[in-house]
Amino acid sequence: MRAFVALSSLPTALCLLGGMAHGGVPYAVVGTGQSKCYDNSREIFPPKPGEPFYGQDAQHPGPAPAYKDNGDGTVTDVNTGLMWVKARGGKVTWKEAAAGAAECRVGGHADWRMPTIKELYSLINFMGGFHQSAANSTPYLDARAFEFVYGDEAQGERGIDCQDWSATTYAGTTMNGNPTAFGVNFADGRIKGYPKSSPRPGAGENRLYVRYVCGNPEYGRNDFLDNGDATITDRATSLMWSKADSGAGMNWQGALAWVQARNREKFLGFDDWRLPNAKELQSIVDYTRAPQAADPARRGPAIDPIFQISKLADGEGPFFWTGTTHLDGPPDRQGVAAVYVAFGRATGWMQMPPGRGEFKLLDVHGAGAQRSDPKMGNAADYPHGRGPQGDVIRIQNYVRLVRGGSATQETATGKSP
Repeated sequence: MRAFVALSSLPTALCLLGGMAHGGVPYAVVGTGQSKCYDNSREIFPPKPGEPFYGQDAQHPGPAPAYKDNGDGTVTDVNTGLMWVKARGGKVTWKEAAAGAAECRVGGHADWRMPTIKELYSLINFMGGFHQSAANSTPYLDARAFEFVYGDEAQGERGIDCQDWSATTYAGTTMNGNPTAFGVNFADGRIKGYPKSSPRPGAGENRLYVRYVCGNPEYGRNDFLDNGDATITDRATSLMWSKADSGAGMNWQGALAWVQARNREKFLGFDDWRLPNAKELQSIVDYTRAPQAADPARRGPAIDPIFQISKLADGEGPFFWTGTTHLDGPPDRQGVAAVYVAFGRATGWMQMPPGRGEFKLLDVHGAGAQRSDPKMGNAADYPHGRGPQGDVIRIQNYVRLVRGGSATQETATGKSP
């Protein structure tokens, strides 16, 4: 469920003061909006504890997304204390997006900023889905609260060509050494690193959208505490994490079952662990770090070194499952993929030169990207990945446990599949 109040004015000073975050925490992790349950291919009745697929996103709902339209071209997120520009605007380069914040005067405010990737991702809603064309799709954004447009298919763009820049630059590089900034695609529900200049020869600088934000300057800043008992608490979000990960990969159903098994044994003294949802897991990404960062002090997985993280046999970092189903793809195949976050390189098989050369494994989207994998199957069926950047498909992904925060343990509502 989402709350939306039209034309509810807030004081002009709210943006300057920072607003209030949900539950008194400075970094409120808003729920994903996902309210239905899925197996490996379709919607299902909500499973009960001990049953297959129990413990997914919809069964641990976080704070429901809630917005107020202030009637002056701004929208306030009442959970996070962030205020946003409502309008979509036009596509700009990353430099233009960064410079434009100082000139923005929407709503009479003069302290707009380009959002960080964590601020921008706070708006994503996983009841969206892109289904082959814009006409058949639902954005991963509350389109009642915010203006949104898909890519102009009549002009040769793909419907998903409507990404938003963030202010967060990648500590490494993508593709062939391209300087990169992270962004969110609210058409297909992903975080990717986008080269600031197009990798295509002669194409110039990339042009994406930008939506400015103000308020709550603490949003997205973690405050980790090692509890000395193999758990880590983020005092900014009130989430508790396992310090170590699963140490092995598994498919999505196996990941949910693995969490249930840990709860039966009261792992680390607790029986309420869950598979984190997409926003919870993304909240612990450290975007100042990258496996190939120029600064040796920032070189490594995109996670605070207070955590332990596995490494695959080939030296790459694992992808980590979330409990969130990714409702993308053909309309008759909803529920076949689940969201993961890459703390290591978000790799893909790219032909060099494009379309006719040798396939090379490259960091195509950056450590800290959020993509999705099939929930089941054999990764060997995808020898050169999937999609235009050849996104690597693993399926056997890792798990990091979470508990606490604002999520509750509930039985999701569901209609007859």
